[in-house]
Amino acid sequence: MSELTHLDANGNAVMVDVGEKQVTRRQAIAVGRITMNADCFAMVAQRRAKKGDVLGVAQVAGIMAAKRTFETIPLCHPLALTKCTVEFTLLPGENAIEARCTTRCDGRTGVEMEALNGVSAALLTVYDMCKAADRGMVISGIHLVEKSGGKSGNFVFAAGQDTP
Repeated sequence: MSELTHLDANGNAVMVDVGEKQVTRRQAIAVGRITMNADCFAMVAQRRAKKGDVLGVAQVAGIMAAKRTFETIPLCHPLALTKCTVEFTLLPGENAIEARCTTRCDGRTGVEMEALNGVSAALLTVYDMCKAADRGMVISGIHLVEKSGGKSGNFVFAAGQDTP
């Protein structure tokens, strides 16, 4: 098992000192899905929601959340993102929407949490805007797809992979 970097020798939570790390280009991509009933899916796809453009609002929410990750995840460093995108793919056969968040910065620590937070906030926003039409929506599969940069190098998610 690898050493947990956010705990000191006594088990206390600590913010990792990244001051000595090299500045490198870092990028992360995370995805997740929300599944809903057919009527709700059609409402979103056809942009008929009473609250407005669901995916447009969710896109902005995801970007805002990624930029402010350090405010909600206690031991994250504030990062100056140089890129943040949130994109949606409609999956009509599944009545699902996939969200994908890409984050990038030139820095001393990675942007994985920012990408994961961006996807989470985008999907939660879809839920919030659509809950009057379907309270049984399910958010699932939020995970890191890939990351690059930094000391630990590259990571690419492989479906069905075991955790170490």
